[in-house]
Parts: sequence; C-alpha cells; structure tokens
Amino acid sequence: MEYNAILAKSFSRKEQKKLSYGALLAFFVFLLTCFTVFKPSFSHLPILNSRLSINAARPRMLQIDENVISRSPRQILSTKMKLQAETRRTVCNILEPRSDYCDIEGDIRIHGILSTILFTSPQNGNIELNESWRIRPYARKGDKAAMTSTTELSVKSLVGNDRRINSVCSYTHGVPAIIFSLGGYAGNQFHDFSDILVPLFITSYQFHQQVQFLVKDFKPYWISKYMPILKQLSKYPIINMDNENNIHCYGRVIVGLKHHKEFGVDPFKSPKGYSVTDFTQFLRKAYSLNRSTAITINEGQNATTKPRLLIVSRKGTRKFTNEEEIANMATSLGYEVVVAEPGVTITPSEFARIVNSCDVMMGVHGAGLTNLAFLPTNAVVIQIIPLGGLEWLSRHDFGEPAVEMKLRYLEYKIREEESSLIEVYPRNHVVFRDPTSFSKLGWEAVKSVYLEKQNVKLDVASFRVTLVEALKLLHS
Repeated sequence: MEYNAILAKSFSRKEQKKLSYGALLAFFVFLLTCFTVFKPSFSHLPILNSRLSINAARPRMLQIDENVISRSPRQILSTKMKLQAETRRTVCNILEPRSDYCDIEGDIRIHGILSTILFTSPQNGNIELNESWRIRPYARKGDKAAMTSTTELSVKSLVGNDRRINSVCSYTHGVPAIIFSLGGYAGNQFHDFSDILVPLFITSYQFHQQVQFLVKDFKPYWISKYMPILKQLSKYPIINMDNENNIHCYGRVIVGLKHHKEFGVDPFKSPKGYSVTDFTQFLRKAYSLNRSTAITINEGQNATTKPRLLIVSRKGTRKFTNEEEIANMATSLGYEVVVAEPGVTITPSEFARIVNSCDVMMGVHGAGLTNLAFLPTNAVVIQIIPLGGLEWLSRHDFGEPAVEMKLRYLEYKIREEESSLIEVYPRNHVVFRDPTSFSKLGWEAVKSVYLEKQNVKLDVASFRVTLVEALKLLHS
C-alpha cells in the first residue's frame, strides 16, 4: 500500500499506465531470457518436453517440404528410391563367412537343369531395378576346393517391364522350399554333418516338416544314407534339380544353408533359439535311440553293470595297430568293450544305435568321431591326437562340439614312439622337431604326412590313466 501511495504521488495517472505496460513487457522479456538459458533443465519436465518436441518438429517439417518443392522430379525420384531401398528386406546375404543364402518371398519359379531361380516379390518394393546373385549353396564358401565341385545357381529378381515371368509353372507347391548342394566334401561323414546336416537342421527345423528340399549335385547314396534325418525335417519328396526340366513354383524359397560354427549351433543365431543339444535330441528321435543319459557308476553297484566302451576302429589311415591290446587293457579295468568301424559292414542306423548304447567312446582324430553326436548325455569322449600339431584342429572339430553337446571330453596326445612315422623319418626330422614349421608347406603336405601316412600304436600303460579318468567321470 505504501509503495502504491508513493507511486501515485510521483506520477500522473497517464504516466502510471505507461509504467505498468513497460513493467509487463520487461517481465515477458525476462521470462523469455530465462526460458532460453535454462531450456535444457526444463526439457526434463515430461509435459513441457513433449510440447517442445512437437513445436521443434514444425520448422523441420516445413523445411523438408520446402526442399522437396525446390527439387527436380529426378531428385525426388532418387530420394524415394533410396528410402525404399533402406526399408525393404534384404533378399540375399552374401556377407557371412561360411555360407551365402537367400530368403525369397513372392512369385518364385525354379528351373532345375538351368540352375535358375526367378522371382517377383513385394520385397523389391517399387524400385525399377533388376537384381541378381550367384549362389553356391554349400556351407564352406571359403574353401576353393569344396566350392569348385558345387554348382552355381542364378537368383534373379524381375521388376518393372520384366515383372511378368514368361515361364509357366509345371507344379505349384503350397509349402516353402530349401535348396542346397551335395557337392563339396559330401561323402565324408564329418563334412556331411558340419557342412550339410547341421546347417540343414538350423535352416529347416523351424518349419516342422512343412518344407520341401531341392538338391543340386545330387548323390543318391547320400540321400539314402541320411534318409532317417531328412524324413524328420521334411514330409515331402526330395527333388533332384540336376534332372528336373519342369518349372517348380513356390511362395517362399531359401537358397543355401545357414552355418553358425564347425559342427555346432549358435542358439543366439537360430530362428527359434535352437541349440546343438536340440540337434542331438532330434537325432535320437530320427534314429529311434533309446538312451538319453549315460550310466552313473555308484559305489557298491552290481558288478554285472559295466560301462560300455566303444573303440572306433579304422582300417585305413590313423588306425590302431594294437587294437586288441587296448581292448584287453580296458576290459581289465571293468569296461565292456565294443570295437566297431562305421560305414563298412554296419549301416549308419545300426552304428548310431551302437554308439548310443555306450558310455565312453574313443578314437583317433578323424571323421569317425562325428558319431559322438549319437552318444547319450554325460557320456565321455576320448580323442586320440596324432602327431602333427593337430591339437587346435582336433579340439575345434570335436572337443568343443562334444562339450556343447553335454558330453565329457578327454584327449590323449601320442608321443613319437606311438606314431608309425617313427619308422619313416629320423628323429631329428622337421616332421618331429617342428610340425609348425612343416605346416608352412601347406595343408596338402600336412594332410599327406600326418593324416594319411600315420598310424597309432598306443602305449597301453600310459593310456590306462586316461581310461581310469573316464571311469571317474562316470562316477560323478
């Protein structure tokens, strides 16, 4: 009140009015200044922040509109094409280290003999541009020797004026298709699993048998050998693309197989989180294998219940030259010993059942150890590592997969006295003295000496320690 009285005395009514307007204007200037300076702090308030976002977006929207208006029709079309290219789904992935593959949806037509896949698809958007890929559908693309024997397929999208496919469908299928090759190293059991069967499981298991296989570089014996597995992945006839002159039409086709790791499955990359243990359970179902878990030896257990030991025999390279001596020593430790060689007089299904009946499996590094996938959970795998600096390869191919399959893994690295190479080369030869240096001669040299010319005569007294360790693992 005192302030108002002083103000009234000092200024006329008209002057008081002007002063009030000036004060009000100063207040708004002050408020605007505060808002500008402290805007970052205010932005943390949710309501104010949302309003600021909306208001801030308006100038940008106007700017974009102005830019579009100022551009030529060609620039507008170019921008539109770029946006469509960014939003459309990639059809073919050729950036993976081990396998190229395409996942196509739309009007797809396959000509087997010509090795061509033509398609029109919503995936193409409205871009007036034909695209094509050359795909070798075998999961070892970094290996030139393997890929040389794998047929190349042409995958081509048709858009614009070519959007109508002239070829007429001979057969129209209501399920997706997966195309893969039996070239490369198909026929070697390890490569059969690591390059084809495990990737085929990764790619096809999600379809619950509602998928059809089209095979390039067809091998009838291979199909027959693995039919129990193939039948569990697809309910439909397998099409031999090499002899197929008809046009097969699908709404979805996957060209090539997805590969995660050597003889393994990465659940983080799988379509539905499948793991390698899902693969081993799938194999048990495919071959009607009864045992899911290995024996557990308890103190005071009936002596007639013995753990079964499988010695994987080899008649070619890297064979045991004292197989009988090894079997007798294992028997003395309390094992029931089985000696068998895969793929000779035993069918794959029969050998799978033999493996599944055992609690311990031992063998020299080689394709025969691939059968560890049929062992029951918690069984023990013993890999005999020959000379040649093969420790890393042995663990990579079989040691790591065994652990991921929930098996117990042991290894025994032989000494020079246990290798047949001692009869071929002097002790001071680089083959013994420096395998790493010898490996610089290339894989063919390593393969020729350490894998193809080497047999193993185990020192049974020394190896006995490893078999005792396996028994201890079966106690736990």
